[in-house]
Amino acid sequence: MHFDARTQRALREAGLDADAIATVSDRVAELVAEDADRLREFFEPAGPYYSDMEMAHSTAERQEHATADVDLFTHGSDLRGYLSLDGWGVPVEGGRVLRTAETVSEEGDDETPVLVELSLGATVHDRVRFARDPGEL
Repeated sequence: MHFDARTQRALREAGLDADAIATVSDRVAELVAEDADRLREFFEPAGPYYSDMEMAHSTAERQEHATADVDLFTHGSDLRGYLSLDGWGVPVEGGRVLRTAETVSEEGDDETPVLVELSLGATVHDRVRFARDPGEL
């Protein structure tokens, strides 16, 4: 079960039985895994990438990163990992796709992530948006 005791209690008070709560918990884990796959897809191609990250030695609103690579894992409702940018890195403590664009591929229509957000840990401690096109920020 991926819900803490308070959340489980609230779900029971809302009328869900133990089986329904377990089903919801499994669905949350599936959605987190899907988000991790979509974030990996976003960072898979070669750079550049753009972000709204505040950098110590930059006054620019948007940062350009020549390279970016993300290594993510999931456990229940947690999405964690590590982001490497231009030779330095930072822990990832969460993430989500904010915007997609429809693309057509050999497999059919697809929703490609164009704007994502990562919650970054130590040294950054912020939610940072990333895009392949600076106009998406």
